[in-house]
Amino acid sequence: MHYKEFNEESFSKRHGFHSPTEIEISVRHDAPYEFRGVLIDLAYECGYRPSSLRSLVCAILKKRPDRNNWSEYPNIDDEVHQLIDNCEWYRVYDIAEGIYASMEKAPYLYKIEKYQKELNGYLIENGIGWQLKDGSIETRGPESFEAVVDNAKNALEGTRRLTANNEIHEAVRDLSRRPEPDITGAIQHSMASLECVARDICGDQKATLGDILKRYSGLIPPPLDEAVKKAWGYASENARHIREGREQIMKKQN
Repeated sequence: MHYKEFNEESFSKRHGFHSPTEIEISVRHDAPYEFRGVLIDLAYECGYRPSSLRSLVCAILKKRPDRNNWSEYPNIDDEVHQLIDNCEWYRVYDIAEGIYASMEKAPYLYKIEKYQKELNGYLIENGIGWQLKDGSIETRGPESFEAVVDNAKNALEGTRRLTANNEIHEAVRDLSRRPEPDITGAIQHSMASLECVARDICGDQKATLGDILKRYSGLIPPPLDEAVKKAWGYASENARHIREGREQIMKKQN
């Protein structure tokens, strides 16, 4: 029996025993060797052939395909493994995103839902702190962290606080930047989201979060209020200067 058929009809799946079990996140700035192989196998299971996957991988890594490799197995398949095994860790996640994006363009050829579900399940079960969400690889925290973020997004969207919701989204994007997260940007966007909500609640659209915390001492219960004040102080003073320096470095590199 073909592996794909076996995998879909396995004992654990037939009887509902297979579900990702979360373990402590131990991998952030890495794409483990085993995961690289799993990504390739999963792409094949979901509709890719070695030649089509090689085309995508070469485009992302800016590599030329080996013209001497003609047969799907083992030649092109070996080439795909070598390309993915030898690239920088963050490029593996670029490839994971690229696979999903190409599937979206031709959903009749691929099993996109299976790809996302199986990929995220593997990441959870192996303590890898990333997840595929809406086509983007984003940082993943413990289950409790993810629940808080999702609840915040749903609450803001439900009350039509779209600007605040967008700031939360941008904070997650900054945490998800590769190869290094933009912690400063994440703090800034988080504080901007809180400021938007605080302005709305207090009915003062011009006040800063710092001003609101001073005027309405009971708005945030202690000791959380002190933590917010310190985070706001960092975001409004230090973070701005750090971010400007980071952007200048990035411009020089580009």
